This record gives sequence, structure tokens and C-alpha cells, in this order.
Amino acid sequence: MNNPFTRRGLRVGIAAVAAATVATLGLALPASAAPLIDPDQVGSITVHKFETPEPLGGNNGGNNGNNGNGNNGGGGNNGNALSGTGQPGDGALTDTTGLTPLPGVTFQVQQVNTIDLSTNAGWAEASELSGVFDAADAENSITGAGYTLGAGSSQVTNAAGEAAFTGLPVGLYLVQETGYPAGVTPAAPFLITVPLTDPNNQNAWLYDVHVYPKNAVTAAEKTVTDSASIQLGDIVTWTITADIPNVATIDGFKIVDPLDAKLDLMSTTVELSGGRVLLPADYTVTFDEATNTVTVEFTAAGLLKLAANSDVSVVVTLDTAVNTIGEISNQALIYPNAASFDIAPGQPGGPVVTNTPETKWGAFTIKKTDGTNTLQGAQFQVFTSAADAAAQTNPVELGGQTTFDVDAEGGLTLYGLRYSDFANNQTVAAGEAGFIQYFLVETKAPDGFELLAEPIEFTVTAATTAAGVDLEVVNVPSNAGFILPRTGGVGTGLLYLVGFALLAGGATFLIVSRRRKQQA
Repeated sequence: MNNPFTRRGLRVGIAAVAAATVATLGLALPASAAPLIDPDQVGSITVHKFETPEPLGGNNGGNNGNNGNGNNGGGGNNGNALSGTGQPGDGALTDTTGLTPLPGVTFQVQQVNTIDLSTNAGWAEASELSGVFDAADAENSITGAGYTLGAGSSQVTNAAGEAAFTGLPVGLYLVQETGYPAGVTPAAPFLITVPLTDPNNQNAWLYDVHVYPKNAVTAAEKTVTDSASIQLGDIVTWTITADIPNVATIDGFKIVDPLDAKLDLMSTTVELSGGRVLLPADYTVTFDEATNTVTVEFTAAGLLKLAANSDVSVVVTLDTAVNTIGEISNQALIYPNAASFDIAPGQPGGPVVTNTPETKWGAFTIKKTDGTNTLQGAQFQVFTSAADAAAQTNPVELGGQTTFDVDAEGGLTLYGLRYSDFANNQTVAAGEAGFIQYFLVETKAPDGFELLAEPIEFTVTAATTAAGVDLEVVNVPSNAGFILPRTGGVGTGLLYLVGFALLAGGATFLIVSRRRKQQA
């Protein structure tokens, strides 16, 4: 627990501001009562919530801490910047053009009891408290200094990112984010006084105070690349791209990908976009075989490197192999801070859930017949181009083989081919990149039947993967059904007999003719 009188060095600047305020009040008293605080006046705190803009030449001023509220009694580390330039807040309205509002963030305001800001002594107490205020342990640092906190009042930011707390008596207030969307790194708690010296009129008080705490928002996207994949076992690549929180200190960051059971993890690569270098010591990669889950978690050294490179992204690449047909979807979780580690996906403050890309794998079933009856003994190969089919090169391999036999019922299911009409998570048409036209070539015909004269084109889709026969492949009998004479058949024997008779008749004629000549 902090002692409120042991950290004098940290209070010097703020105490000087308080002393200047006291001196100003004392000097102004004889001249006019206008600069004096009205203890009965009520004020307001309006929170304007925006995403932290990208850093300009370094870490964003709104998140580099220790900037206080830019006015009397404000606590440090509040990230209360007014714009992407990192200028400290002063309580007045400011131009927020170009900033992105954050709706749905819950703020709580509590008054610090017994500090009376209508007195000079009260301002001195506020200054003392600011020296020991710890944003990482806000409430305890206040109560540890001997103060109590009033009942909390909560508001949720609207579509413009605003939450207004009105009817506030003069005093010192603790402002905290108590609820925020998934993927948001909250701004640290801060102290703010009501009123503040009007920055546009230094001899008056500003009772309606405006503050601009900003949040680092982590977005993430997941893509799949499978256009070069054809058969089970081919590599399907999943890429996760996650923003780095735009804050000075990142206390935790991890990416978790629960892979579908139809996927086998082959390799994992972790890097930063833009050519920034990560070392193996910057992160750990673990794989849980029981849940098929990959986890990339950054080490202390890696977190420092992320904070120094918040203008780029973390890119995790997972190479997988498909082991079973199906429509396989996959998403990842990005935990942008340590607090999110213990919050379930979908809950406020929890991890970012990426989109869900898909890869689709199916089957194609044929039936071998003569038009009426099923045929056995046929064999086929599959190709992915007409040229390969014609040359019998680069056949598709399924289940460790490239030639496929029909079964006893003449059936054959080509199991484990990527959908023809779906590649890289989008539907594709014939002729477009990624579309696969398959070619079926018969390499052995059933006995008594002719081979197919040309390849048969087919596609694999959700429809073909459903149960049933997708194509009946009909073979015609040998010689198209025309009967050829057979060696040893009746037709040939008759020819032999006729030939023999002709030969015998010719020999008889020669003998008779010769005898007649001899007798003459």
C-alpha cells in the first residue's frame, strides 16, 4: 500500500500547479469574486470515447501515459489525449474530426470523499493524492491514501461515443471503464476535478468538463488459400492478420486457433507485416493435440517489440492438410491484453473473433454399366486438365493410388477432391481462377467391352458429394457389337471344304485330260 507522503518527487509538477492556483485565487480575491469557486454550483463530466488513431512518428500521445488530465488535480496515465497529436486534455470541447467514435463502452464515475475543492486546502489534498495515484490499482491507491469513494454512477457511450454525467457537485472524481467491447484495450482509470480552470478564460472556472480517453481497438482477419489444392493431403493455408494494440504498454497478446478435426497441422509461421523482424524468443507456439488447437503467445520481449511496432500487424500462417471430406470452416481468437485471457469469446472485454473462411472437399460417384446391367473389371484415372488426360500424365492421387477399380456392383466413388466451384473462400465459375474441371479416363475396360474413346468431364460440388450416383458410365460391346468370324468356327470350316472340293475337282480334271491325250 502506498504512503501518500513518500513519493514527493512524483508530485512536484502537480503540486506546483496547485500552488499556482492557490496564488492566483489569493491575488484575485481583492479585485473580484468571479474567479472563486461556487461551492453550490453543479457541473458535469462528458466522456468522448474514440479509437486511438495511428501513431504519428511514434507511440500515440493518448496512450503513452503520465500525461495527467492536463489540469489541476488530474491523475496520470489516463490516455486522455484530445487527438492523434497526443496533446493533453484541458477539459474544454475540442475538434475530433477524423476520429472514430466507440459506442458501447461503459464508464463509472465516483467522487473522492472529503476533498473539498471549494477550499485551497482541498486543492492541496488533491495534489497530494495525485502523487500516489496508481492507475493500475486505482481504487486501492485512493483508499490506501486514507480516502473513500462515493457510490458509482455508470453510463454507456452512445453512437457518437459520448457518455454524460450531469448534476455533479464540486469535487474530485475517479473515472473508470468498467465494460468495453471485445478486442478493445481500455484506457486506464483517471482522476478529474469539477471544476477546472477554464483554458479559454483563465480568470473563470469550467464546471462542464469534457474528457477524451481513447481505446486501442484490435481488429483481425482470417483468410484461406486452397486454389492450388486438389486432393486430400494437399496443403491448405490459413492466414491470420491481427492489429497490434496502439498502446505504450502491452501486458499480454496471444492468438489461438482451434482447428477443425478434418485438418492436420503441418507448420506454423509467425511474423510482422511490413518486413519487421520477429525472433524465436519473441513468442511461443504450442499445439494441443487433444483439441487440435494452435496457440501463439508473445513473451515479455515480444510484447515490448509489439508495442514498438503498433503501426503494423501480427501475421500467423498455418499450413494444414485436409484429412476428411467436408465443408471445413475455421476461425481464430485474438486476445489483445492480459485481461482478455480470462474472458470467454463473445463477452465484453474478451478476445476478437475473426471471420470464418471455408475450404470445401467432396466426392463424385460413378456407376459402370452396359446400359442395363452393371459391369465389373473397369479401371479409371482422374486428371485436372485435358492435356494431362490426353497424355496420361499427372494423374490425381487419392488414398495413395492413382488408378481406381470399380467394385463388384460396378460402383466407384472418387473420395477427397476439392470442390470445383469453390476456391479461396469464394464461389468460382468455370474459366475463373481456382475452378477445377476434372477429367475421367478409362484405363481398363470390362471383358468384352470397348474402352471409352475420350475423357469424361465432371465437377465436384455439394450436390455430387451427397449420397447417390452422379454419373452412369456406359461401355459398348467389343467391335460395337458386330460379330467377327472366329477361328475354327462353322463359317471357316465350310470355306475349307469348298476349297478342298475345288482342288480335288481340278486334280481329277487334269488326270482325265492327260489319259485322253495318251490314248489318242
